[in-house]
Amino acid sequence: MKEQLRELVLQAIQTLQDDATLPTDLSLPGFVIERARSREHGDFASNVAMLLAKHVLSHAEGAVRAKPRELAEKLVAALPTNTLVEKVEIAGPGFINFFLAAGAYHAEVRRIMAEGDVYGRSTSGNGKTVGVEFVSANPTGPLHVGHGRAAAIGDCLSRLLDATGWNVKREFYYNDAGVQIANLAISVQARARGITPDDSSWPENGYRGDYIADVARAYLDCEAVVADGETVIAAGDVDDLDAIRRFAVASLRREQDLDLQAFGVGFDTYFLESSLYSDGKVEETVRELIAHGHTYEDGGALWLRTTDFGDDKDRVMRKSDGTYTYFLPDVAYHLSKWQRGYERAITELGSDHHGSLARVKAGLQALDCGIPKGWPEYVLHQMVTVMKGGEEVKISKRAGSYVTLRDLIDEVGKDATRYFLISRKSDSQLVFDIDLARSQSNDNPVYYIQYAHARVCSVLRQAPEKGFTVDLTDGLTHLARLDTEHEQILLTELSKYPELVEAAAANLEPHLVAAWLRELANAFHTYYNSYQFLVEDAELRNARLALVVATRQVLKNGLDLLGLGAPEKM
Repeated sequence: MKEQLRELVLQAIQTLQDDATLPTDLSLPGFVIERARSREHGDFASNVAMLLAKHVLSHAEGAVRAKPRELAEKLVAALPTNTLVEKVEIAGPGFINFFLAAGAYHAEVRRIMAEGDVYGRSTSGNGKTVGVEFVSANPTGPLHVGHGRAAAIGDCLSRLLDATGWNVKREFYYNDAGVQIANLAISVQARARGITPDDSSWPENGYRGDYIADVARAYLDCEAVVADGETVIAAGDVDDLDAIRRFAVASLRREQDLDLQAFGVGFDTYFLESSLYSDGKVEETVRELIAHGHTYEDGGALWLRTTDFGDDKDRVMRKSDGTYTYFLPDVAYHLSKWQRGYERAITELGSDHHGSLARVKAGLQALDCGIPKGWPEYVLHQMVTVMKGGEEVKISKRAGSYVTLRDLIDEVGKDATRYFLISRKSDSQLVFDIDLARSQSNDNPVYYIQYAHARVCSVLRQAPEKGFTVDLTDGLTHLARLDTEHEQILLTELSKYPELVEAAAANLEPHLVAAWLRELANAFHTYYNSYQFLVEDAELRNARLALVVATRQVLKNGLDLLGLGAPEKM
């Protein structure tokens, strides 16, 4: 609807240019057409007249110097005849308020029914490739609730971008090199030798969860584990720390994979940090940075002039002992994304990584290889607090020191876990109430939304049982019978879906879909509780059934964007 109104406004501008009211070489301002805040002010409003009048005043001598309200009147008069708009009003200093005809909403219902599962999808991404990296957990333990939030956000972002025409590549970056991996290996080795976390000889930075004992037991039993298509067979030798490390990493990668599968999340690419070293990508990146003159040596260390690219101070790339700082492999990794054809790159991270973002971008700019300044984009999430019985839950026996994603899935199921983790804006802290997520009540948003879908299915099952036929084709021809306030509210909510998907994808804010689905469910439940659908009047019955079937379709489409099921019975 917004695009149709925009086209009408553009035609009106062209008419005013043709009759010399507006200059022919006018550069159009970035006007908006947005939903009106109150139905009293119409369905949509535009600021085009105010922006255009300001632009005309500064454009050229001799141009018509109309006040915004006067220009709004000219634009309204120049609007082409159409069936979309019932009336147009001018408000305040020059806002143009559009009141849509009932037929515009009826046409949207017919569109929903015709397009089905693809309703709300668009091609605005033009098939360009976007890489979405998310979760990227160290393979040192089970996924915790923070990883779960990252998985929900990243997967929903990927679904939204796919729905708006992008070629999406989901990517998981495994930090399989460094101190934490070394701590994992010595932890498993200690367990394999019979040492427990309670012993005084337990490694100072060792991992204490029960999963370490499980990995050690499997290693001693010479078991095989498959991770990302590669089979690793345990050597069983407690003195072979390198073999222990390989087996432990593979075991925990496999466990994380199983957790993500249970969460409905998959990836196209698993990228190993260790490959950056084995393939020479880190050294190659250093050589390129030196070659472009953005480095210098001081105190035996190699520095990058990140201040040339907006960082608050220069950064050490290679320490005096010859080892690399952690941001350098991050630069090499993101360079690989650019080289692999990612026209756009989005990285989802915990907010604790905020400090490293500027230096990674600076490093990429210092390579002088054509990477755009805003590349990559970052989406950061805040921490999750888990509550149960009114108290915070902090410890999982398996993990030893944190609540795992699997704990939540086992407690409340995949759908509730996904919805609750995506329900708030990513940069806000989130409280996950297990008791609420388990409840089958209207206070539980995911239950409330899914129940709306199931209710429509129930109505359709009841129709033949009560001797009624369902003729949706007939219903679509009698949508004018839908004239109650509740029906108008539901029709309006349905029409918002395509623009909502576009906005959520453009702003990288999947929580907008979660919030809107609750609004749609509320509009439906209110309608359901106020009127009978299976009435004797066949035209009215079929029209109402067409409306609720369209509602079911949009609920299903929206739930799919969040990776949630659309149950037919509850």
